[in-house]
Amino acid sequence: MTQTQLPGQAAAPVTAPETAPPKAWKWYDYFTFNTDHKVIGIQYLVTSFIFYLIGGLMAVAMRAELYSADADLLDPNLYNAFLTNHGTIMIFLWIVPAAIGGFGNYLIPLMIGAKDMAFPNLNALAFWLNPPAGALLLGSFFFGGSQSGWTAYPPLSLITANAAQSMWILAIVLVGTSSILGSVNFVVTLLKMRVPGMQWTQLPLFCWSMLATSVLALLSTPVLAAGLILLLFDINFGTGFFRPEMGGDVVIYQHLFWFYSHPAVYLMILPIFGIMSEVIPVHARKPIFGYKAIAYSSLAICCVGLFVWVHHMFTSGTPPWMRMFFTVSTLIVAVPTGVKIFSWIATLWGGKLRLNSAMLFAIGLLSMFVIGGITGVTLGTAPFDIHVHDTYYVVGHFHYVLFGGSVFGIYAGIYHWFPKMTGRMLNETWGRIHFALTFIGTHLTFLPMHELGLQGMPRRVAMYDPQFEFVNQICTFGSILLGISVIPLFINVIWSWSQGPLAGRNPWRALTLEWQTTSPPSIENFEETPVLWTGPYEYGIDLLSADGNKSVQELLGEVSVEAQ
Repeated sequence: MTQTQLPGQAAAPVTAPETAPPKAWKWYDYFTFNTDHKVIGIQYLVTSFIFYLIGGLMAVAMRAELYSADADLLDPNLYNAFLTNHGTIMIFLWIVPAAIGGFGNYLIPLMIGAKDMAFPNLNALAFWLNPPAGALLLGSFFFGGSQSGWTAYPPLSLITANAAQSMWILAIVLVGTSSILGSVNFVVTLLKMRVPGMQWTQLPLFCWSMLATSVLALLSTPVLAAGLILLLFDINFGTGFFRPEMGGDVVIYQHLFWFYSHPAVYLMILPIFGIMSEVIPVHARKPIFGYKAIAYSSLAICCVGLFVWVHHMFTSGTPPWMRMFFTVSTLIVAVPTGVKIFSWIATLWGGKLRLNSAMLFAIGLLSMFVIGGITGVTLGTAPFDIHVHDTYYVVGHFHYVLFGGSVFGIYAGIYHWFPKMTGRMLNETWGRIHFALTFIGTHLTFLPMHELGLQGMPRRVAMYDPQFEFVNQICTFGSILLGISVIPLFINVIWSWSQGPLAGRNPWRALTLEWQTTSPPSIENFEETPVLWTGPYEYGIDLLSADGNKSVQELLGEVSVEAQ
């Protein structure tokens, strides 16, 4: 554009034309401090999957040690270090960053029609706190490794491998800081950046889950950080917050730890509930059953979940009134979870099911989580919990919830949104192989642990009574199968990312806004402001589009074959 120069007027300075923004990011942009929410989401997913492999190798090594009753493979101190860091990595560097950071960052702006998160720089900073945390955890092995378990209870954590324990604490504080920063971003984005006209009742259920998750993280994470910093002072500066010989109270640490660490279970499972609510109606071709019940039950879990932590401490000298109160609160928190389970089953009932890989993992999650939920209810009752506390019954329950629940949900999300993230379709044959190996391996590994616990085998030990050897061998075979199950996924993702068939905008004919843009989305997500043609789950309902000429289903059929 030129400008006419008037007589006596100084010439306007010549400015270089603005550089057009790139149409898509290059591969090396994913290794930089990039503020695009989609890049950050993939950074979370890939980084967390690497830590998943590391934590999984630790698990297989521990199960190989437990194949026999004697400590004949791993040194007991190394076993303790593997035990501590396996749990820590799987929770804080795999499930939490993958479910919240990965899917949350990638999907929320797309689902609400925004160009990015509310605070892009803060978003990038939140991710880049995670790799140093992982480096601290792995580096602690050069100093003997933290050996106090992922709970880090004093006085054990005060007397074992102090340098490694300090590194472990710093790593968790970094991850906690990342979680707080990310949660602030999610809440503001959902409150302020929805596309004009999108009401709360039109919000995808994944967004409701992420809102509840973020509020829960903001309320609980600072409490854990405070407890760990006090523990760090006890280890390094001679304070006595948790040293009984100096008047400290170790039970106070347990309260601080579990006030966060039981809600952490909901931090890991609420985003997965959101993924389930997106995957099931799309592949069942039915409207979601009980939209408001599912949405409000996420908020109910957020509220009630803050008042159940003491059921982890029924053997810690808690008074009878406290046991009774937290038994009741634990049973109450199962109600909103049950609401979701029944709503998903009702959505599946009578639907036109597409049993692809995403749907198989979603249905598999239902069966796994029901087992984990039932055993969780039993552990929430004080008499039974006291009987099986610190036994393998707890290990079996915990892994059915977090592996059979959270990991299956992450897998379902990968198969469902991989076409949107990459523009390519995953191979269904490899996906079904992956599901079969994972499903069988999970049951084979964790179901027998309940019997071990009922028989009295303690957890967190490298050596045990020979009477438990046969059942432990079954669990070890299952863990090897779980390790092998990752190979089909790895092959599928690598091959399909470069050679898979093109997906087009909307291969699933889904109704949420992320499927209105290209696959993968452009840098600013949408070429123009997306239009709310319909609600997010109105499948099977013949609604007219905005121009009144074609039904939404016809338009979806057009965009599903575009670019193929």
